[in-house]
Amino acid sequence: MAPETLRERKQQRTREAIVDAALALFAERGFDHVTVTDIAERAEVGRSTFFRYFGDKQEVVFGDDRVADELVAAAGAAPGGVPDTLTAAIAQVRALVVPYVAAITANAALYTAHERLVEAHPELRARSLTKLRRHTETLTRVLTDRGADRETATVAAELGLACYQAARTLVDDDPERLPAAVEAAFDRLAAR
Repeated sequence: MAPETLRERKQQRTREAIVDAALALFAERGFDHVTVTDIAERAEVGRSTFFRYFGDKQEVVFGDDRVADELVAAAGAAPGGVPDTLTAAIAQVRALVVPYVAAITANAALYTAHERLVEAHPELRARSLTKLRRHTETLTRVLTDRGADRETATVAAELGLACYQAARTLVDDDPERLPAAVEAAFDRLAAR
């Protein structure tokens, strides 16, 4: 969903400038050698502006969950029926996970740079796992909001995460092949 007002478009441009500056600096100097001040200066914003958008430099790496938010909003608006069986719940998880993966890998170079940065820093890997847990909790909530019992919703959400993680491993996290690999993982799960 694109920002509608002038203010929202300006905020989006500022946010993108901060992210772009941070990623460029991380690539040039390494994550550990970049400060918030460095990022703010490169983005041509003040430190206070930086902190309006992000809590710290780690959050710049993980703070952009707009894609996930938009997909969840779309899922809430889309008819899906009550996922009263595990098969139905997994189908609804698939309908959320596959477009999410396609969206995050659309810019292959950005996806690869992000994943390399995360892999190189234990604190970012830990934060990445926390983000994945939040996504799983969100999927569980979407399913329970649609009427699934807690057990079905939890198992379906966890299996959706497993399909994503297995696909990443199988294609060496190649963004060009990842969406199809996630689809294939769901296909194998459905065949069982």
